[in-house]
Amino acid sequence: MAPTLTGIGATLGERPEASTATDLAVSRSAASFETHLSLTVVADGTRWLTAEEQRSWRALVMGMTLLNDRLDAELRSEFDLSLAEYEILVRLSENDGAMRMAQLADAMAHSRSRVTHTITRMEKAGLVERRTSADDGRGVVATLTRAGMSLLVRAAPSHVAAVRAHLVDLADPADFSALGRVMDAVSDHLVDDRPSIEMRNA
Repeated sequence: MAPTLTGIGATLGERPEASTATDLAVSRSAASFETHLSLTVVADGTRWLTAEEQRSWRALVMGMTLLNDRLDAELRSEFDLSLAEYEILVRLSENDGAMRMAQLADAMAHSRSRVTHTITRMEKAGLVERRTSADDGRGVVATLTRAGMSLLVRAAPSHVAAVRAHLVDLADPADFSALGRVMDAVSDHLVDDRPSIEMRNA
């Protein structure tokens, strides 16, 4: 994103006349900075965001931050469950109740250490269990417990309602579909180095 001059009280092409020697020095300094900025933008080939692109980008960052914070807060308040923990319960339920830890980390696009930390917390709460893989005796498998499944069944309706209230129902259906296509493109672009990630059903 291109730097702006708003923070120093000047915009390109819009500068008040200097009334004092100090003002004149500041004005000349700003003019010099503007010239340098213009030359830099041209010279370095950077594709700065347009004003509209910048607004959309900042809206996306702010919206996703606020949305994830709200979804996490509501799950914690109602079910003492974080958004990451909820996602783990969902992933396990969709894979016959068990997944290798490494596979689970890849599927969630999280680091293995982060997933291990979360699973440890969930294991203490009785929501999951860890055991050695029966296939090779080396890998560790996370298994959904009855308590974990029961909590997921109770939390899912509330979580889905929150997703609708805070996102889906706020958007025009066409806009929401377009958002899905955009994020599919982002995922496809970034997923190459993590082939085990299963972000979409189709």
